[in-house]
Amino acid sequence: MTIREAIAKVISGEDLTEGEAEEVMDCIMEGKATPAQIAGLLVGLRMKGETPEEVTAFAKVMRRKATKVRTRRRNLVDTCGTGGDGTHTFNISTAAAFVVAGTGVPVAKHGNRSVSSRCGSADVLRKLGVNIEAPVGVVERCLDEIGIGFLYAPLLHGAMKHAIGPRRELG
Repeated sequence: MTIREAIAKVISGEDLTEGEAEEVMDCIMEGKATPAQIAGLLVGLRMKGETPEEVTAFAKVMRRKATKVRTRRRNLVDTCGTGGDGTHTFNISTAAAFVVAGTGVPVAKHGNRSVSSRCGSADVLRKLGVNIEAPVGVVERCLDEIGIGFLYAPLLHGAMKHAIGPRRELG
């Protein structure tokens, strides 16, 4: 399925199958969709409402293309926030990461700079002096040795760089 076909389908109120959604997400992550097409798809999905199948397919593609992080820790928790909830809420997910790690539960904190809110996890951690762009090997060592590490979204999901502009502009 092309991105144009996907846009037409969601704008007409139809759901994408899991296979169609995977094809479209591959197209986006490979840089084959224009910013306008990405924005059109995002708006169409929001207007009709995303289905579990669509979200699952998008997540599958992202996981397949993500940089892998290896750790000997098990049962990690990710306190990833809502990322652009649009309600300008307090960034509690970052504070929660420290609280949870302080109890001995290993935390792989995933996050980014603010896209549509006042501050994202990366903004908070940078202000605290954390090297948010630490290479994966450093993050793995942090997880293994101290039980907490920050997974900076642009480094983990480099292929998502194609969607950041439209997402930022849409708010």
